[in-house]
Amino acid sequence: MTAIASFQRHLAVISAELLLKNGASCCGIGLEPVGSPAGISSRAGRGYGGGCDLETIARLHLDTFELTLRDIKDVDPGQLHALSVSVGWPHREGDWKMLLELGQGLAAVDEIGRVVGSVMWLRYGKDFAMVCMLITLPRLQEQGAGRWLMERAHELNRGVVFGLTATREAKRLYRSLGYGYEQKILRCQGEASPDALAPGRAMALARIEGSVRPLTAGDRSSLLRLDRAAIGHDRSAVLETLLPVSQGYVLVRGEEIVAFALCRPFGRGHVIGPVVAATEDDAIAVSCQHVEAHAGSFLRADTPACNTAFTNFLVANGMQIHDSATSMGLGRAPYMPVLPGGPRRITLASQALG
Repeated sequence: MTAIASFQRHLAVISAELLLKNGASCCGIGLEPVGSPAGISSRAGRGYGGGCDLETIARLHLDTFELTLRDIKDVDPGQLHALSVSVGWPHREGDWKMLLELGQGLAAVDEIGRVVGSVMWLRYGKDFAMVCMLITLPRLQEQGAGRWLMERAHELNRGVVFGLTATREAKRLYRSLGYGYEQKILRCQGEASPDALAPGRAMALARIEGSVRPLTAGDRSSLLRLDRAAIGHDRSAVLETLLPVSQGYVLVRGEEIVAFALCRPFGRGHVIGPVVAATEDDAIAVSCQHVEAHAGSFLRADTPACNTAFTNFLVANGMQIHDSATSMGLGRAPYMPVLPGGPRRITLASQALG
């Protein structure tokens, strides 16, 4: 069965029973089906992993709110951007458009057409779904709307391993849904200031075997190979989308690319990511040029907290630890290097992309 057909089939069988209750307020949350299988469009899918246009899927009655669930691709990106701004997330409208091209998702819309909630997922191969952009307006967060959206995402992706990057506020929800395999992620950001570390950086680069050079078009296959070895999934569609809008550097050792770092516009400035390398020294070597290129500008990188040397490098170059998030998995750990001691993710592509 194709991904599109499976997507349509699951939509047709969403249950109409009472799904859950808010234990604090005893407010019943019910799901009322709308339309029929025949009402689901069979147009060709958009985005990575297939997809289809969804008409109204279901309705959620929540206190005085009635929320309608719709295909997120049919929602104006400007409305989605306004939703993320309302909760303080830094995504630009262009960041949303990129995610809409890569993934699938659902948007919760109220009676007058306002977008009040969202959830997305990106399929990395057949057996993994990266869940992202789970947002609900603050007034709905205590009423179970986030859980409702997550359960719909799970229903539409049965039989796969799920991964996500949890904010502090959402971690308890994800744990209640069975997510575990936690890994702390540090969000380092600030005005890049590489000048103060020029002597120390030169010494670090002197210890690196090989040479660092700008990324070229001919490096594509090597980057895809390294990324897959680092995370254990095929997210080639993500890299194919990031490469045209990114600056990149690679570390070449023995005529083989062994590490790379991309940097692109995101949020308030630029983000360094993904960075893939077998060692933190190699990761620093391919990231230095990005720090230098954006001296005096806002720069961000999201790195697992276990990367102590790389974190120290970021902090020393003006990117202070601003906040933390948690990488989580449902079924198993979401990101596992193929080979112990081999390439691994030193920074995320973003918290949404993993």
